[in-house]
Amino acid sequence: MSKEISLVTGANGHLGNNLVRLLLSEKHEVRASVRNINKQEAFEGLNCEVVQADITDRESLKKAFIGVTNLYAVGANFSMWAKNPKVDIYDNNVQGTQNVFDIAQECGIKNIVYVSSVASLDFTKLPGNVDNGYNKDRRNWYYNSKNDSDKLALELGKKYGIRTVVILPSAMIGSKAFKLSYTNNLVLQILNGEIPVDTNVTLNWIDVKDVALGAYSAMLKGRNGERYILSNEQHTTLQESVKIAAELYPALQLKTPKKVPKFLLYAVAGLMEFGSKLTGKEPLLQRHYLDMFYGLKQDYDISKSKKELGFKPKPSKVALEEALSYLKNDWN
Repeated sequence: MSKEISLVTGANGHLGNNLVRLLLSEKHEVRASVRNINKQEAFEGLNCEVVQADITDRESLKKAFIGVTNLYAVGANFSMWAKNPKVDIYDNNVQGTQNVFDIAQECGIKNIVYVSSVASLDFTKLPGNVDNGYNKDRRNWYYNSKNDSDKLALELGKKYGIRTVVILPSAMIGSKAFKLSYTNNLVLQILNGEIPVDTNVTLNWIDVKDVALGAYSAMLKGRNGERYILSNEQHTTLQESVKIAAELYPALQLKTPKKVPKFLLYAVAGLMEFGSKLTGKEPLLQRHYLDMFYGLKQDYDISKSKKELGFKPKPSKVALEEALSYLKNDWN
């Protein structure tokens, strides 16, 4: 019998790297694929093969996927903003998913754990549940990309006869990280007192290591064609998040951000979006983001993940406290 090789795409990213470390600790033979082969600091001291692959480059995937049995499709563009979001975010993620499954089928890969996001859930009925179907809100290109690539992954898995299990993480934070993810950066902004106002947008914090373990459990136990939410059940408000940081580090004298009416936030977001057109940098606030998330309580039904995957995440507050500690003391 040939040896089993587990491949993780996007392996120097936040989730990808934690997953590589977990698989190695479980004595699996691991191949890690990265877009830039020169960026190897995330693999120092790790006994794994590092290969170059880009989900938008089919030839690179062919080389990387040879001999692989279990594929963790983690690599994707996780951005809420881009100069050209249709191409840079949407096309990248949807076409990348098509490429990954096409080449997986060519290379005889048997199992895929596909990383989607809670972004692809329908938020009109709470708590968010996989049984409610997909997100019908089409205002954000990142959310659209996760929605459509989630559906595509399940369709292609069925078409090609590849066992496909989809996982949907919420806001992943914590160690270990080699670059600042969108959500870890938000935790750092809380620490630095850079949250001037409460935008009335809630978060569902989850420790990245719990998501890595959930992904591994999905490979071992997940049912073919099923979706599993990897989050905590309850949301945390921005005010609560700042309060947790303030209690943990009183010397920082962090001030609880004040709530601001939506119309004011809307006006500020409009100005920021205009400014970003001039600077080419992401605006701190976007109007469609407020439309989608203002007042939305990001609560999720994780009973299926608990029952079928044995998913037991640490509470949001603990995940946030540990992430704050990591970013304050160990991040440089």
